[in-house]
Amino acid sequence: MKIKNAELIISAVKRSQYPENSNPEFVLLGRSNVGKSTFINTLLGRKNLARTSSQPGKTQTMNFYDIDSENGPFVFVDMPGYGYAKVSKKERKKWGEMIEEYLLKRENIAEVFLLVDSRVGPTEDDILMYNWLKYYNLNPIVIATKADKVKSKVFDKNMKKVKELLELEIEDTLIPFSNKKMGYDQAWKQINKHLEID
Repeated sequence: MKIKNAELIISAVKRSQYPENSNPEFVLLGRSNVGKSTFINTLLGRKNLARTSSQPGKTQTMNFYDIDSENGPFVFVDMPGYGYAKVSKKERKKWGEMIEEYLLKRENIAEVFLLVDSRVGPTEDDILMYNWLKYYNLNPIVIATKADKVKSKVFDKNMKKVKELLELEIEDTLIPFSNKKMGYDQAWKQINKHLEID
């Protein structure tokens, strides 16, 4: 996929700050430090567009990345990571309300990607988020990140664990992904479904 331009256009905390366009938006959800920034950078072939950090809980806003691709414009929306213990309950509640408002009221959501760590499998927070999304018919694509760090002898076992804990059905999509481009083509396939390809 050829990317003509990619830039962070706004870091929003409320509805009035959302970008005023109708481009399809692809939402990235996951716990802190699961690899959302790496997912964005890998797909776009950029090193530091989305800032990666070893410090969990760093992303505290909804970051909108405007992407101009050869198949049409779209937006990545990187949500604050959930499940980080050192963030206060008040702050977690605020983030939860911010994410919920976006997911339930934003009209140009094309797809939701739920990122889980393939090394440890879905956490309790991941399972709660997945079930919440399914309840509201926001059926997510599950991205199992850091898949290159899983030893080959336990890879299938770990993927099975993800499927079982989230109770994925046959029609649900699970993509093992890494910054070494494992899952790269499959992820783009999901995005391209929603773009205006000539």
